[in-house]
Amino acid sequence: MTFSAAYLGAVLDAQVPAGATGLAVALSGGADSAGLLMAIARLGGAFRGLPLRAVHVDHGLQPAARCFRLACAALCTELNIPLVVISVAVETESGASLEAAARDARYAALQAELRPGECLLTAHHARDQAETLLLQALRGSGLKGLSAMPMCRPFGRGWHLRPVLEVPQDELLEFGARSSAPSIADPMNEDLRFDRNYLRRQVWPRIEARWPGSAIALSRTARHAAEAQELLDRSAAVQVGRLRDGEALSVPGLRALSLSERINALRFWLSDSGVEPPSTARLTEALRQILDAQDDHLPAIVWGERSLRRYRQRVFIADAEPPRLEGTRSWRVEAGSRIDLGPNLGTLCWVAQSGGLDAARLPHSLIVRRRDGGESLRPALKAKTQTVQHLCQSYGVLPWMRDALPLVFADDDLIAVADLWLDAPRRAGGTSPGLEIHWDEAPIIV
Repeated sequence: MTFSAAYLGAVLDAQVPAGATGLAVALSGGADSAGLLMAIARLGGAFRGLPLRAVHVDHGLQPAARCFRLACAALCTELNIPLVVISVAVETESGASLEAAARDARYAALQAELRPGECLLTAHHARDQAETLLLQALRGSGLKGLSAMPMCRPFGRGWHLRPVLEVPQDELLEFGARSSAPSIADPMNEDLRFDRNYLRRQVWPRIEARWPGSAIALSRTARHAAEAQELLDRSAAVQVGRLRDGEALSVPGLRALSLSERINALRFWLSDSGVEPPSTARLTEALRQILDAQDDHLPAIVWGERSLRRYRQRVFIADAEPPRLEGTRSWRVEAGSRIDLGPNLGTLCWVAQSGGLDAARLPHSLIVRRRDGGESLRPALKAKTQTVQHLCQSYGVLPWMRDALPLVFADDDLIAVADLWLDAPRRAGGTSPGLEIHWDEAPIIV
């Protein structure tokens, strides 16, 4: 392979989504991204006529930061390409990786900067892909980790493309060397405390000396792993579709699968729900508890800020610390009056509707709080008075969400539990105007 603008154009033609509105090259000030920007600029208006710009993120971590900005500005002036410079503050907790923190800050800034439908292009090349594969293997990663970096993925309001992922670095550097703009070496790339730098400086030269072309071979391995992972994801998507029971998965359905199929389905379901799955060992233990616990037990497997919980033969994704309604709130009784329940709990709103609560028989203001225990109301005229606990059990309200339920009181009398139950004797008669409760943006409670 010989890298050229024509090669890049063919890759972009295959990878850039049809709805793309523009291209934004992440420009570091180094030779790799300079080569990518030059190749794209060489295409001119030949690629769908999409507008092109460059974005530089200044981490402010070293004295060379100013030199990076100047190098980016010089290259963009030479190529007549607009440049945006974003300054970020990199914060790390004690013992955390500065390298990871800088990467996270950089991508957060790039994601925020990306316009709707725009494609962010980065200059990750074949050796970057090979290094990622090796680092993932050394961490004991599974097939998804060994897939390393994807060529194209959704990102912010657009996409993230790595169009030179299968290009040898020396070819990219050769292309970038044709620019008269300076390219600045990053001193942090020499710091052997960082795993990638150690691999790149101490290990990779020996690999390359023994196995020339290993970067291309390993990047090809990553592509094979990605293809295999795609097949697993397709299989898991079918199984999860069969296992779905509302917002949960069926426990009996999981039991019918083999162990490897259970893990694959559960991992896919978590990822598809925007949740980072735990380790395979943790996921295996989660399955054991979910499948083996007695029917009257409520197993909860927690990792980070999320958890898996089982209730009535269904498994749910939940927060590690389920939300609770805190404090006591006063709520005015009139159509359109709204009350905020706090983070992740939505709002309650009065809506005029026949058959709702008779506003004329209510005080001007009500009290909203969570349950204390023993509260009761009469959900229908022909029904007996029932405790909130019994109503929750009958309706199947998730046990870990019961302290999130907003209970509405007129003085000391319970008149409503969210929009689930109203006290029947307080309803307006016949077609008389009344007020119903709507719980907007409510969390999953059943």
